[in-house]
Amino acid sequence: MDVLIHIFVGLHIIGIAALLGGFLTQMKAMGQGVARFTPAMLHGALTMLVTGAVLIGLNQAQDYSVDNVKMGVKLAVLIVILGLVYVKRDEEKVDKPLFGLVGGLTLVNVFIAVLWT
Repeated sequence: MDVLIHIFVGLHIIGIAALLGGFLTQMKAMGQGVARFTPAMLHGALTMLVTGAVLIGLNQAQDYSVDNVKMGVKLAVLIVILGLVYVKRDEEKVDKPLFGLVGGLTLVNVFIAVLWT
């Protein structure tokens, strides 16, 4: 079961990389006011959602402790990210503050995962 958990942690990190990488590749375009949400950002956020839910289930099945408050906060932040990216995914350009918000919330989610003990 531990191997399965490690596989899903790896997939979760790939999702984070897709979301954050998509944001970072659009930084120059954001400066020019023509940034857009890429499909990789949407798929990365969806991957994070699915693998995160699976990880919680697998950890609880193993009787490992899960901080439900932390997971709830991370889920709330991810739902906001996912909602913004999903709604604006077909637009040619996204406003700078909205695009920056998605990048900032992604970083917040990463730091919650790493620093909240």
